[in-house]
Amino acid sequence: MAPYHIRQYQERDRKRVLELFSRGMEEHAPATFRHLLKLPRTLLLLIGVPLATVLVSGSWLLAVVCIVFLLVFLRFLAGQPWKNYVSMCLHTDMADITKSYLSVPGSGFWVAESGGQVVGTVAAQPVKAPPSGRKQLQLFRLSVSSQHRGQGMARALVRTVLQFARDQGYNDVVLATGLLQQGAVSLYYSMGFQKTGESFMDILTWLVDVSLIHFIYPLPSAQEHEL
Repeated sequence: MAPYHIRQYQERDRKRVLELFSRGMEEHAPATFRHLLKLPRTLLLLIGVPLATVLVSGSWLLAVVCIVFLLVFLRFLAGQPWKNYVSMCLHTDMADITKSYLSVPGSGFWVAESGGQVVGTVAAQPVKAPPSGRKQLQLFRLSVSSQHRGQGMARALVRTVLQFARDQGYNDVVLATGLLQQGAVSLYYSMGFQKTGESFMDILTWLVDVSLIHFIYPLPSAQEHEL
């Protein structure tokens, strides 16, 4: 296992961080495609359209062309939610990481470094409209290079955010992650995060049935620590 250490983001990390984030998100496209192929509405489409084509035209060749076209279209569709998400982030908080995270009180952005290279990231910002009486921190941008997974790095990055939240006096850490991001979902459950609900980002994520799972991690209060 290669040694690594976690530190605060520096501007010189920008190029590598953006690359790591973009690749990490786009890795989910193949899993989304496989998931999409298993949906009843997709199976109905893949069977119904070619069958209708044969009945109308009498051509099995045309039916095969339809199936190929549908598969290509579905593969394209599966990748769009992730590409759209990356594009949105690169034009919002990731456009200026220092301004979005390091210049905002109660926020942070950390990287995991191994062998002089950034191989993991995590970020956090205060929730703008938390429930009454609660001070919440939202975890963002957890990503680990595919070559460095299985080393406990993601867990260490999440712990960094949890400790930061405790030090800053937050009541909860909250986050949302994709249903198909099974590694992340399992990690959060194993660390004590609790599921609070599911939602879809937009009509496209609904079409491919990729929901967001919302989690919360309640932090013990100072009084509870004393007890």
